[in-house]
Amino acid sequence: MRAKLLHMVAVCAASVFFSACGIIDWFYLPPSEDTAQELFEAGNDAVREKNYIAASGYFSKLKDNYPFSPYAVEAELSLADCYFLDEEWMQAVDAYKEFEALHPRHRAIPYVLYHIGMADINGYPSIDRPADQIEEAYSYFQRLIESYPGTEYAEAAVDKMKECRKILAEHELFYADFYFRMGRYASALARYNTIVDNFADVPDLYEHAKEKAAAAFILNSRQQSEETRREREGSWRDWFRWL
Repeated sequence: MRAKLLHMVAVCAASVFFSACGIIDWFYLPPSEDTAQELFEAGNDAVREKNYIAASGYFSKLKDNYPFSPYAVEAELSLADCYFLDEEWMQAVDAYKEFEALHPRHRAIPYVLYHIGMADINGYPSIDRPADQIEEAYSYFQRLIESYPGTEYAEAAVDKMKECRKILAEHELFYADFYFRMGRYASALARYNTIVDNFADVPDLYEHAKEKAAAAFILNSRQQSEETRREREGSWRDWFRWL
């Protein structure tokens, strides 16, 4: 009887001890880290819910904490996609470029090149701003067509290159028309001639620029003649004033 009682006391003491240890662990030990797979699945769930900020957080954590995981490469691409879907265009461009630099032979490279170009186009604010982004987009679409012909993304890139060309022509035309309205006909003429010389593949803008270039040429000639006349008259006035 006494032995049985001692056994029960020992069991109760052990139970209390391990319960206390569990409570201490709960308060003081750090929580267990999510695994790479759990982070990847959580990120995909967030994408399906269109919560791209949360998704990018999961994919970034996976990328940083588990760089050698089998899920890491897919997480890098998914992170870029999250920025793209969330319309964070410049972050998307940077993330896709990083992916290409790290995995130049990955099967998704045609997809990556296409989305770099699309992010550049979508992130371009307006035709009155420098057109470096559009020139970059054109170069990526061109690379895509040359390096991966026959892919679905290369076929789509053909139309996007035409779109880039039109935006670049509109950019030149915006400034040409601006200078024309301001009476700065020499500057306008130079811009119109740029369109005429380089954008015959954008026929509507090409024809407009051609007509305005002719008008700017005539007005610039008159403007220069008037300036020459004023300078000549000014020199005669100065001579009579000296007498």
